[in-house]
Amino acid sequence: MSTEPREHRECEELRGEGWTRLLAAARRRLERTGGVIDGDIGLTGPSEAERRTVIGITGRYRPETAKRLAVPLSDLDAYLHDRYGTGLLTTLGRLHGPLRDRPAERADEEARREQAMKSAHSSPLAEQGWFAAWLERIAADGTLTRLVRRGDAPLLDAAVRVLERLPGDRDRPPVHPAGVLPLPVLAEWATGDTKALVPGSPLEQLVLRALAQRTGGDVPRVRAGRRALWESAGAIADDLASQVLVLNIGAEGDTVVCDWLRDAADFGIPFRLTLHQLATDPVVPAARTIFVCENPAVLRAAAGELQDTSAALVCTEGVPSAACHKLLGDAVRAGARLHWRADFDWVGLRITADAVARHGARPWRMTAADYTAALSKGESTPLAGPPAASPWDPELARTIEESGSTVMEERLLPALLSDLTRT
Repeated sequence: MSTEPREHRECEELRGEGWTRLLAAARRRLERTGGVIDGDIGLTGPSEAERRTVIGITGRYRPETAKRLAVPLSDLDAYLHDRYGTGLLTTLGRLHGPLRDRPAERADEEARREQAMKSAHSSPLAEQGWFAAWLERIAADGTLTRLVRRGDAPLLDAAVRVLERLPGDRDRPPVHPAGVLPLPVLAEWATGDTKALVPGSPLEQLVLRALAQRTGGDVPRVRAGRRALWESAGAIADDLASQVLVLNIGAEGDTVVCDWLRDAADFGIPFRLTLHQLATDPVVPAARTIFVCENPAVLRAAAGELQDTSAALVCTEGVPSAACHKLLGDAVRAGARLHWRADFDWVGLRITADAVARHGARPWRMTAADYTAALSKGESTPLAGPPAASPWDPELARTIEESGSTVMEERLLPALLSDLTRT
C-alpha cells in the first residue's frame, strides 16, 4: 500500500466525530507537559462514536452507560503507530500543526519578564519609592506580562528612559523657552521617535501611570487631565492649552499682555494666561504678595465680593500647570512672596509641599489647627490615595490621617476672603 492512501485514510478517520475531542484533549495535555506521553486523558459525556473509538484504542469494552472514558496516552500513541505508522506527536502535528511547548514558553516568558524588570531596576530612579511602586504595580496587574507576550517588553525600557529625561535631571535636551520640555522633543530624545508619546500610545500610558504614582493619584481619564499630569512633571503637549487663572496680579512691562493684566486688575476681572503668552511676551507680576489657592470657587468669590480690592490671587485649578509655575517662578525671582494653600487632602499636601520646595512659598491657612477647625463645620468625604507629608507642619498630616476626612478649601472661604481684603 502506498504512503498517500494511508495518509488520506488517516486524515479522514482522525477528523471524524469519534476522534475530534479525544485528539484535542491529547494535544492540550501534551502541550502542558512539554510532549511527555504519560498519564490519561478523558472524555466526559462521550458520544457513541467516541465510545467505539476508545474501545478500539484500548481493546477494552466500555458500556453505553459510561459517563466518562479514560484513555492512557501510551495506548493512544501505540494505536496510532500500529495503524498509521506515526505516533501521537507526529500525528497531531500533521493534523493541526506543531505542538506548543508551554513549559518552555512559560520559562522563556518568565526569563523575559525578569530581564525587563532587572533592566528597569538598574535605573538611577530605582531608589525612589514611587518608581519602585510603579514597577511593582505593572508587574502585579499583568501589564508587564502582556507587554512580554506581545513582544513589546522594550517599551518598559523606553518608559524608564522618558522618566529619566524629564526636566530636573542632568543632561536633559533643549527645553521650551518657558523652562518646560515639549513632548515631541522628549520622545525623540528618549526613543528616537518624535511620535512615541502621542496621546493614547502604549508608551504614553506606561509613563503616565508612573507619573500618577509619583503624584499619588490616578491617571486622568480626560485629555486635559493627562496634559496637566505631563505638566506636573515639566513636560508639555501644548503651550496654548497650559493656562493659569489670575486676579489682580498686575504687571510690570510694556507689552500687550502686561497691558491686559493691568486693565484686568483695575476692574478686578479674572484673567487667563497661557504658557505661550508667558514665554513669548514675558510677564513680571507687579504684586509683591501673591496668594495662591487650588479651587476656582475661591477666586470667583474674591472677584465677586472684593473685585479690585482683593489681594493678588492665582488659582492652580488642581495640580499647578506649567503656565502657573512659570508665572509664579518669575514672580518669586522678581521679589514676590507667595502664600499658598490647597485642599486638605493628600493631593493638596503634595501640591503645597512642592510649592514650598520649588518656590519658597509660605503655607496659607494650612496648619493642623486650620484643618481641625474646618473639619468641625460640615460633612466631609473620606480620604483617598496614598498618604503625603506636610513638612511645614508635621502634625497636619498626622491629624488628617487620624480623621480620615478631606476638607475642601471652600469651607474656609470667609477666612480666606478676609485675608484677601486689602487694607
